[in-house]
Amino acid sequence: MKKHKIVGVMEYSIAAEMGIEVGDYLISINNENIQDVFDYRFLLADEFIEIIIEKTNREQWVIEIEKDYNEDLGLVFETELMDELIRCKNKCKFCFIDQLPHNMRETVYFKDDDWRMSFLNGNYITLTNMSELDFERLIKYKLSPINISIHASDPKVRQDLLKNPRASEIISQIKRLVEGGIKINGQIVLCKGINDGDILNRTISDLSQFIPNILSLTIVPVGISKFREKLEYLEPFDKESASVVLDTIHKWQKYYFAKMDTRFVFAADEFYIVGEHKLPEYEEYEDFPVLDNGVGMLAKFRRELVEELDNSSGCLIPFKSKPSYELGKHSTVRTTKRSETNEFICVTGLITVDFMKQNVELIKAKIGNINIEVVGVTNKYFGENITVTGLLTGQDIIYSLKNKNISNKVLLIAENMLKCEEEVFLDNYTVKDVEKSLNCTIQIMPTEGNAWVQRVMEDKNE
Repeated sequence: MKKHKIVGVMEYSIAAEMGIEVGDYLISINNENIQDVFDYRFLLADEFIEIIIEKTNREQWVIEIEKDYNEDLGLVFETELMDELIRCKNKCKFCFIDQLPHNMRETVYFKDDDWRMSFLNGNYITLTNMSELDFERLIKYKLSPINISIHASDPKVRQDLLKNPRASEIISQIKRLVEGGIKINGQIVLCKGINDGDILNRTISDLSQFIPNILSLTIVPVGISKFREKLEYLEPFDKESASVVLDTIHKWQKYYFAKMDTRFVFAADEFYIVGEHKLPEYEEYEDFPVLDNGVGMLAKFRRELVEELDNSSGCLIPFKSKPSYELGKHSTVRTTKRSETNEFICVTGLITVDFMKQNVELIKAKIGNINIEVVGVTNKYFGENITVTGLLTGQDIIYSLKNKNISNKVLLIAENMLKCEEEVFLDNYTVKDVEKSLNCTIQIMPTEGNAWVQRVMEDKNE
């Protein structure tokens, strides 16, 4: 049986009362093997359980425990998952990890294709690296919804895209999951001339048979960095080709909304900006099923920002030493010490420069004594085809601002540029490194529009 090292025992817990210590190993619950945290939680739920603990001297204890239903033992393990992640063995034409330089932080090079992390963290998986047991356990534990990278329903096209023979089984695999009670969010990474056009139409049509069990289907453009020298050529979307994609998506949205009361398929914000189309209204994104995929983020941000401005008193925060507003999952709460200032520089990816300038004008209309300059930062690190804010690095910011006089100004950076819960950019530069290089103060900004406004103005109740 697989054993799991215990790295922490909570004070006053059942485990502490039973004499379980750090360094011991959990062997089994009710004589059942524990593969990962889902087995652990499932087996732990009963009111009467028997566990086997291996002590540091190799002695095994059999412990019978009577507890409340779903009561925790108070054990802490080495990883949240209690297992190794499933690695992706595909060689996808569009894989962004294959387009990375060699001097980034180590964790970004790991190719995850783990169905459990799809449920826990919203990661997208291909289903091609799952075993039969994986499918059985996913359905058994009803881990739903999960996010699936579909890309194409045509077997040959998908197999060619993913470079994996199992990629052709996608429709039958989705059918199996849906029949097992699993809800799905689907994704298509669109590659110009490969899975767009007729292939895209077929994919959308084929997947619609699973509505409402497929909750949404999002279409995102392929990301192309400057490090593709040894990889197959991919052409970026331009205004004309992005418009064609949007025409296709809007056609299907109109059809499904009339037939099933859902638009079903959604385009990434990037398509609208590149195609120079007006962004959809907030309500058109329905319940925003996949915000992290860059679908509807701008509409949601704008709505939140406008509502916060409407509700605010219009008083500027002087940025005295005080705790910051709580940020999102990418940031820690940061207390910033600085002199009072109304001067800010908001750095953003090139694709959202105009959008952020519009937001700033809305803020200025509400607050008269504030100056926020929006600076679009060119992505030198990955290449100029990469225009989104979340892939900017510390070096990009330094390069763009090194010749600007930014003393006595506060630099506003988006939290999604940073590693989750750490102030580290993709290139391993830290926030402090950038502050030191530019001799400035940085404020980490949330991705929610209302919280963004709260960072630069006083709440009406304060």
